[in-house]
Amino acid sequence: MSEIPAKATGSEDPSGGARARAAGAFASDASPAPDRAYGGLADGGAAPGDAVWQSSPPGSIYDYIKVASFSIGPDGLVDQWSLRAEQIFGISADRAVGMDPIEAFIDPDLRERGERKMAEILDGREWTGVVPFRMPDPVPGGGRGERGLAEVYVMPTRSLDGDNAAVCIVVDVRTLRSIETDLAASQAIFGQSPFGFLLIDPDLRVRRANHRFASIFGGTPDDHRGKGVHDYLPRPEAERVSATLRRVLETGDSITDMHVTGFVPGSDERRHWSINLYRVHSGTGRPIGIAWLGTDITARRAAAREAAAARRNLALLNEAGARIGNSLDLETTARELLDVVVPGFCDLATVDLYQGLLAGDETPPGLADGSAELRRVAFSSAVSDAPYSATGAPVAVGAVHHFPFNSPCADALRTARPQSIPGEEGGLVQSTLAIPMVAHDTVVGLAQFSRTKGSEPFGDRDRDLAWELAARAAVCIDNARLYRREHERALILQRSLLPPGDPVASGLDIACRYLPGNVSTGRPSEVGGDWFDVIELPGHRTALVVGDVMGRGLRAAVAMGELRTAVRTLALLDLEPAEVLSALDEIARGLGTPGGVQQATRAARRPREADLSEVYLATCVYAVYDSVTRRCTFANAGHLPPVLVEPGEPALMLDVPPGMPLGVGGEPFEEVEVDLPEGALLALYTDGLVESRDHPLDEGLQAFVGALTDPTRPLEDVCDHVLNTLDTHHGEDDIALLMARVQGLPEDSVGDWTLPREPRSVGRAREYARTRLLSWDLEPLVDTTELLVSELVTNALRYGEGEIRLRLLLDRTLVCEVWDAGLVQPRRRRARDTDEGGRGLQLVGLLSAAWGSRRTPRGKTVWFELPLPDGETGLTDPAEALLSLF
Repeated sequence: MSEIPAKATGSEDPSGGARARAAGAFASDASPAPDRAYGGLADGGAAPGDAVWQSSPPGSIYDYIKVASFSIGPDGLVDQWSLRAEQIFGISADRAVGMDPIEAFIDPDLRERGERKMAEILDGREWTGVVPFRMPDPVPGGGRGERGLAEVYVMPTRSLDGDNAAVCIVVDVRTLRSIETDLAASQAIFGQSPFGFLLIDPDLRVRRANHRFASIFGGTPDDHRGKGVHDYLPRPEAERVSATLRRVLETGDSITDMHVTGFVPGSDERRHWSINLYRVHSGTGRPIGIAWLGTDITARRAAAREAAAARRNLALLNEAGARIGNSLDLETTARELLDVVVPGFCDLATVDLYQGLLAGDETPPGLADGSAELRRVAFSSAVSDAPYSATGAPVAVGAVHHFPFNSPCADALRTARPQSIPGEEGGLVQSTLAIPMVAHDTVVGLAQFSRTKGSEPFGDRDRDLAWELAARAAVCIDNARLYRREHERALILQRSLLPPGDPVASGLDIACRYLPGNVSTGRPSEVGGDWFDVIELPGHRTALVVGDVMGRGLRAAVAMGELRTAVRTLALLDLEPAEVLSALDEIARGLGTPGGVQQATRAARRPREADLSEVYLATCVYAVYDSVTRRCTFANAGHLPPVLVEPGEPALMLDVPPGMPLGVGGEPFEEVEVDLPEGALLALYTDGLVESRDHPLDEGLQAFVGALTDPTRPLEDVCDHVLNTLDTHHGEDDIALLMARVQGLPEDSVGDWTLPREPRSVGRAREYARTRLLSWDLEPLVDTTELLVSELVTNALRYGEGEIRLRLLLDRTLVCEVWDAGLVQPRRRRARDTDEGGRGLQLVGLLSAAWGSRRTPRGKTVWFELPLPDGETGLTDPAEALLSLF
């Protein structure tokens, strides 16, 4: 073992310790053993006073810098070769010992210089330098090995025999250059990073900060050494971040994009940072701290909030487009607006509409200056126990009020511009937007949106959104208002076409009901085409009509009015039921064509024109009841069958041939005669009573028939019972219900005589009439009746054929009928002064309340009607009537 001089080992050791340390250096220059202690005794328990080696802790500089050693003997050859030398040069000790280092490692062109240096070293001189070398080929004779660069420190020494020798310390320059490059790269990344970079030690103190971090928080990077997170963040935030740092240090789990909120020194602006944390290790894997990489995301957060607000606004507008305006009801539309904005946009909201516009006025007084009365139609709150108003005194829903002239709300109505209203001191509301609701350049009301304290205050974007939402709702509300106005007018039109009150008919007790569609659902009804009518006919007969125009709306209501008018006109002509429906069918086919039925017929023959003409289809049942015979004649045009309830019998549907609906054309209608007993109940109805989307027609018909269990009850009660029982079976369509209870004329109220065709029958007819009137205590009518009966019987003898029949009917009026077999209808004409005749029918028209003629299956009937004396209505004097004809 060569002796190491004092300058190489650091101190003299006379007892030979230097040689021992040199030998230990050669033997122990490999990586430190795992059982090294930190500055104490090696594990194994050396006795006190024994020589021990102080070990470097894991991660010392020698773990990174590859240092090797070998010794050169007096002959210039290698006599000792360390394990680290084997790693650097790749040559084992058994090969290296005895090698000439100059011959083995130095290129031929540098060997001469190397030999001179070796001679100087063996002469006792130290030398340090960088030497290029080539590694010998592991296989002798295999060629030149890999080239390298080594920094060599040569220390002269002496052998045991006193000859000059040398100890060589070798460092791999490539490792040094790599470390230098890594340090430079680390410094560049740390110092030149555009993000705030901190290295935090295990005590959670800043070990190092870069210039970017210092530029944000002030001072130089060195000023931040030793600071903790509490020096930069508010206490709650600092506690949260400290806990996160400890968790990263303990677990090694990285944290990505953790958001931290704080303030920059000297500024009150709240800033936001995104922090990435990861644990830093030494070369041996020992945790040495935490890397903190932070970037300012305040602008990004603001942009994200703006984007989120924009998305929210778009979502609100989309929701508003989908939800507002689905109903044509004013209150429902206002509530739809509030359902959209609360709580997604505000915490409280109200809608006020001008009372005058709701009442149908086009320009109510005070509309221009905002002082007109308003009605609170909707209110919504996301806060419990919140008042009905965010500004001024609370206003209940449905209450009529007005805003003070100088208030912001009145100013918003007056100028049609939104107003921002701050909340009252100590109140619940922090701010309110008063938005005028403008539709078609007309302010229809005011919407107020309020946010409570703790919510984000309204901004410009919120005001624009509120304006857009209010404008959309205003258009829908104005449309609903216009619809309500037109709908009310249509309902007035429709109801004006229906019989006013409860109709009165001879020999019948009548009750009726009409319900517009959607009454049971609470939604605004749409006018429809259902109708019913009770028409008094001559001879104490009554026509009962129920019909339904297919479709809804004003078009159906107008068609219904036209058909109803036509029915009344045809009924007064006293046509048979089948003839009435045939004429109605012609009229219905001509309703949709300007040229009438002829044009509709020609269009039907040409398919192209048929597609352009409207088609009006309707169903109708027409019945004529004779109170004298208690016989009812039915004709049906595609309508539901009538229902008859006889005393003591269950209800049944009459078998009346349905026929084709009106407007189809081409098919004749059939008649059915039914004798109705006294007290029988007859029901005519439309399909809205028995049919709905949820219940089939058959089920509704059975329920209707089952509801008619007690026909002896008052008719009004029977109608109410039917509607209450079938309440779940209607609602979508109009309902028309007409009920009639049979009360025929008593036999003693009818006088019926047959007269032969001879002149004496005139006097006999007068006698019959006088006798019967006196028996009825109608003496005031005797003279007039005798005169008019004489005229009608005389005309029957002169212009008619066959036997003559005289009939007197007493009910609410007195009706006289004269029957004969002639088909020629009497025609009233104006007689000249010189004419001896032609004044009979004029006299009948002057003295009677009504008169007319109608065809019968075996001829015709001429009739007149006289009101019963009641003390108020005076009768025309026959003498004065006769004189008035001349």
